[in-house]
Amino acid sequence: MTVPHGDLAARARETLARVFGHDAFRGPQEAIVLHVAQGGDALVLMPTGAGKSLCYQVPALLREGCAVVVSPLIALMADQVSALTQLGVRAAYLNSTLEAREAARIERAFVAGDLDLLYVAPERLLTPRCLDLVDRAKVALFAIDEAHCVSQWGHDFRPEYLGLSVLHERWPDVPRIALTA
Repeated sequence: MTVPHGDLAARARETLARVFGHDAFRGPQEAIVLHVAQGGDALVLMPTGAGKSLCYQVPALLREGCAVVVSPLIALMADQVSALTQLGVRAAYLNSTLEAREAARIERAFVAGDLDLLYVAPERLLTPRCLDLVDRAKVALFAIDEAHCVSQWGHDFRPEYLGLSVLHERWPDVPRIALTA
């Protein structure tokens, strides 16, 4: 069922204000949020500090299921999750800093639908175990943060980013948003 564009825009602005404390979207944010919330894919190129994260965080809260956010840095995951949980958003990360018991608890919450956003490194996401975990959950969207890591020519090339094509192959109906500065 598609939501009328006006209703979705109103819900997006309400979520932006209620959760994030902003009165209005900036620049192209609203158009991106609405496009992704309606199931579209997007490539977002915005300067650092322009609010790229809101372009997937708001749709994650508007769509059914949990957003899987691919992030290359453990510190960035921790910062994002900390900020989101302080705002009352059900967010978590899976990475090598977690004890096995905590990782298992987060995996159960993900599959049960008890998370809004789950941050994971591309290396972990592409493991058969993690892909099977994603198969068992309701995924709202895939967000590929720091998408410039796909470039084979850059200093921060991460070969695993090339393997993220599996997301579209395996879950063609789940929207994807790639973001970079």
